[in-house]
Amino acid sequence: MSYALKGLKVLDFSTLLPGPFATMYLADLGAEVVHIESPTRPDLLRLVPPYAHGQATAHNYLNRNKQSVALDLKDRNSLELIKAKISDYDIVVEQFRPGVMQRLGLDYSTLAEINPRLIYCSITGYGQTGSYKDKAGHDINYLALSGIAGHSGRVQGGPPPFGIQVADVAGGSMHAIIAILAAVIERQRSGMGQYIDISMTDCAVTLNNMAAAASLAGGVHAQPESGHLNGGTFYDYYHTQDGRYLSVGSLEPQFMQGLAQALELPILLEKGMSMDAQDRAEVKAAIQQKIGSKTLAEWQTIFSSLDVCVEPVLQLDEALHSQLAQERGWVVKVPVKSGEQETEPQLACPIKFSRSSSRYEFIGQALGETKDW
Repeated sequence: MSYALKGLKVLDFSTLLPGPFATMYLADLGAEVVHIESPTRPDLLRLVPPYAHGQATAHNYLNRNKQSVALDLKDRNSLELIKAKISDYDIVVEQFRPGVMQRLGLDYSTLAEINPRLIYCSITGYGQTGSYKDKAGHDINYLALSGIAGHSGRVQGGPPPFGIQVADVAGGSMHAIIAILAAVIERQRSGMGQYIDISMTDCAVTLNNMAAAASLAGGVHAQPESGHLNGGTFYDYYHTQDGRYLSVGSLEPQFMQGLAQALELPILLEKGMSMDAQDRAEVKAAIQQKIGSKTLAEWQTIFSSLDVCVEPVLQLDEALHSQLAQERGWVVKVPVKSGEQETEPQLACPIKFSRSSSRYEFIGQALGETKDW
């Protein structure tokens, strides 16, 4: 089988989530990723339960399809070895605070003198410049400073702690992948590598998109439960009789009409698009009263044949074993260790390519394989 990124070689110095998630995607698409780990300070994700086959599930997932090398970056011999090997690599990904790689002698300027074609990506919370560059931070801090948390959640309840790391992944990992692949394409023209400064907070700000455009150009500043998509309208979650939830996204006229008919709620057609706060509150209360009268299973039966943008809120284990998950191949089996026959469920790479008769798909390779440099 062939892969879209076959031939690209990546040296990954990152730990935890943003960098490893980005290089996991590169590895899934065929890049050769060598993950550098400290022999004395293990990646904290190796220690986070639960464990399967004696290994942390999160670390296994994020580092699939990669090879691992243990190197002490404070040891001169290790540093000289990296410099001796760097000409063989296309991409470096690192996630230290600004200045750390420079103190080690592994910064972009130093390595680019050896390999001018090197693409070097640094992922940090606040970027390489500015007064925040040396501050510690986590996803919740980046979402707070980016404005996302400020217009999310409920007026009475405040901003929500999200179930996933939005700034880490959508901000850091995904923007790093985009920038790296753009640099690869540019290098094909110029023959030169470049330095990429990824700030998770900077990138999270761009996820505000429509709300930021309204604020900057229209003078309309988003607040919790004030817009069409953040709980200000009937586009929302509603609890069922058995304490579960339905997601209702029936904004367009044809979907709104279908929802009104299914729920037998003419008020939805009368006031569903009203901008008056009292009208919106009445519509949401009417929908809640109806949805609260039946169980989730009953509503699933009713809405299964209707195309009105209403779906159940699934728990993660339900989602991973759902009909949709099976049909779309969300979960695949991958080897746990090189040479072992045991397999472990993993989320599949969502990107699949087809070209003539060849098909590019994720196939799990050995996890935890150690590379001898």
